[in-house]
Amino acid sequence: MPIIVDIDVMLAKRKMPVGALADRVGITPANLAVLKNGRAKAVRFTTLEALCEVLECQPGDLLRWEPDA
Repeated sequence: MPIIVDIDVMLAKRKMPVGALADRVGITPANLAVLKNGRAKAVRFTTLEALCEVLECQPGDLLRWEPDA
């Protein structure tokens, strides 16, 4: 998949556990796992906004595009 989700990178930079991020964003840990593992087909802008607010980052810090090999 050409869209790469870098939530793990931001979690490591912020030294925040996944469960804490899920609680603060208001989504279940299971849904956060689907998103961070790149298995999500879509993400709501409200969820992306909440992730950016909690992690104090920009959407481009969480998502990036890589062409297929």
